Formats: sequence, C-alpha cells, structure tokens
Amino acid sequence: KPVPPTVARRSVFLASGMAPLLRLAGASSAVSYASAASARGASNSSSEIAKVLLDPKYPEVFPFGEKEMQRYDESSDFMFYAQPRFVKHIDDDAIGALTKYYKEVFPAVPTDGDDKVALLDVCSSWISHYPEGYEASANLRVSGLGMNEDELKKNPILSDYAVRDLNEDPTLPYEDNTFDVVTNAVSVDYLTKPLEMMKEVNRVLKPGGLAVMSFSNRCFPTKAVSVWTATGDLDHIWIVGAYFHFAGGFEGLAAEDISPKPGKTDPMYVV
Repeated sequence: KPVPPTVARRSVFLASGMAPLLRLAGASSAVSYASAASARGASNSSSEIAKVLLDPKYPEVFPFGEKEMQRYDESSDFMFYAQPRFVKHIDDDAIGALTKYYKEVFPAVPTDGDDKVALLDVCSSWISHYPEGYEASANLRVSGLGMNEDELKKNPILSDYAVRDLNEDPTLPYEDNTFDVVTNAVSVDYLTKPLEMMKEVNRVLKPGGLAVMSFSNRCFPTKAVSVWTATGDLDHIWIVGAYFHFAGGFEGLAAEDISPKPGKTDPMYVV
C-alpha cells in the first residue's frame, strides 16, 4: 500500500481479440515494508516468474467476469469447509520457503519500547506458516480470518480470529489502517470476488504496509475459480497481479519464485 491436486493447464483467451495468457513451459514517514519486498523482487527479476509483472500489459478494464470466476462446485463453501482439516496443503519444503520469505519481508518482532505491529492472515487455518517469534504478545497483534472456527481456535499464534466466507461477504471486519502486513497463503485461487477482497486488504493496511499473496500448483480443483484451473503457473502470477492492479491503491507490484527445489517439491510463488 503506498505511503499516503494437479490441474490441466489449457490455453485460455480472456476476451475476444485478446492474446492467450502466458504459459510456463515445464512446470512517507510511515515505514514501508512494501518497498522492501518490492526491492527484493526486483533483485530477482531475471526469473521467468518475476518477468511477468515487470511489464504485464494489463488491459484498461478488469479482464475477468462471472464466467472466469465460476467453479465446478458452486455449493456452499461453509458446507465444504464445515469439517476441520488439520492437514498441510503444501509440502514441508514449500512451507519452509514461505516461512523464510515471511521472515525476510515482515517487520521485526517488536520488543518493549517499539511501536506495535499488527499482522492479518486472510483465509487462515490452524497454521499460518509465520516465522518463529511472530505470535500474539503485548506489542504484536496476529489476527486470523478463515472459514472454520475449530481450525482457527487451534492456531497458536493468533491474538484474535474471525469466521467469514469471503465469497459471500468480501469485507474484512477491521478498521481502516490497522495492519502492517496482510498475508494469504495458498487460497487466492478460491476467491470469487477478488477485487472486492483486495480493495478491503488495501483499506485495512497501514500506509506503507505489505500485502503478500502466496500460492502453489495444488488446490481443491472443484472449488478453485475456472480461470485458475484452466491456466498455468505464469498465468497465475499475471492473474494475481491483476487483482492488485485493478483493486487500486497498491504500488511496487512484484512476483518471486521461492520454490525450494524446483521439480522435486511443491512450487511456491509470491505476489
């Protein structure tokens, strides 16, 4: 925010006359955490993933409509997520890579005398993959918003949590300018109202705050939106970048491939 399972990867056309999406062959005075993350992305700009957002050539209007946001299973998400899943949705190597990335871009854990820090994990669960030390304390707020209360109750780092289906109500139940960082891990592919949600992310971020959307190539394919299941990894970078771009209010858009062992473990990407 500015200061003040394997799925078939088919080519997809966004609209009449548009080129197909990209493909990946083979597989203020305010502190600005966003600037640091963006600079990090720029230093890794030689990767194919990073290049996607260097010149994404977005159209004038948001290219995704109701058709692209449809899912194979349009039944209630609350019903789908009613049973708690105390499992990891990416492998341990990918989790480790994400945790390492968080450690490098998050504000430092505050100590006595430091300004308070607030983090929000959207689409949270029983685990947030945050680095050691990032847990609720007098100076550190860690909020979680997710679909299953039993899972959220088990998350040991949270100060507070809220249960919400963002596909029914994409608003975030927090005041403006509340959080230094907002994260979303391996869940952006399920959002059917991504623009509304990203506008809310911008609203609740403090000036200079950082939003991190991370994802792999694993998902519940019946619940992921159709534009996601029809495309590949490079496309997904472009799609998530479009969510930021068209929501407005963000700067320093960058992508990074943080996959720990390409071809051997789950891939991991951040925008």
